[in-house]
Amino acid sequence: MDRMTGKRESGMRRKALVDELYRDYADPRPLRSLRIGFKRFSWIVIVGGTTFLKRTMDVVVALLALLALSPLFLVVAAAIWLEDGGSPLFWQDRVGQWGQVFRFPKFRSMVMDAEKRKKQLLKVNQHGDAGITFKLKRDPRITKTGAIIRKLSIDELPQFWCVLRGDMSLVGPRPPVPSEVARYTLADRRRLDVKPGLTCIWQVSGRSELAFDKQVTLDVQYIDSHSIFLDVALLLKTIPAILSGRGAY
Repeated sequence: MDRMTGKRESGMRRKALVDELYRDYADPRPLRSLRIGFKRFSWIVIVGGTTFLKRTMDVVVALLALLALSPLFLVVAAAIWLEDGGSPLFWQDRVGQWGQVFRFPKFRSMVMDAEKRKKQLLKVNQHGDAGITFKLKRDPRITKTGAIIRKLSIDELPQFWCVLRGDMSLVGPRPPVPSEVARYTLADRRRLDVKPGLTCIWQVSGRSELAFDKQVTLDVQYIDSHSIFLDVALLLKTIPAILSGRGAY
């Protein structure tokens, strides 16, 4: 009798173990977790790989550009200094990814006291007197040399240094000044989700002629769909956009 009872209990334990194993492997939740884990891993690999390729392209292109353009930099710097004796470079605080502020260089294209005179020109802002950004087609503060280098976007070339440092990328939303960011809506702040760029999608679609809200729309469009192929395409489109001079003021 005791032997029969022992066999019965042993059989029940084996059945319980089988049932437990069946539940573990038959339950879809572990499989679902496995699928989710695989998708998460794939996403990390894809995003990480894209980020690595983008940064590699930034470093290589920025370094080659700085070396190749160094003679032009010397000529432009000399022309600016000879015109009014002021510093060839103009440094300004700009806001980058996630609100990080960094120093931003340009070849100086305006008179030395341009920032002080800006307040007098706000009422004739091309983007409206209440606009977030300030643009003026015939800005009286622009020097003779400045008009040339702005037309060809040569004034922006020192920003390759920011790309090399990692504050900027070759392609991305243009970096705003802190006073502009202070007036951003929550939707406008989407522009700060990625590194700012030397060129961007709206710079090949009209540049300064586009209203601020249109610029934001295009920037968000780029953020939601950007890829290495899109970056290369925008870089190639930037060259004819610069040569045409459309919206450069």
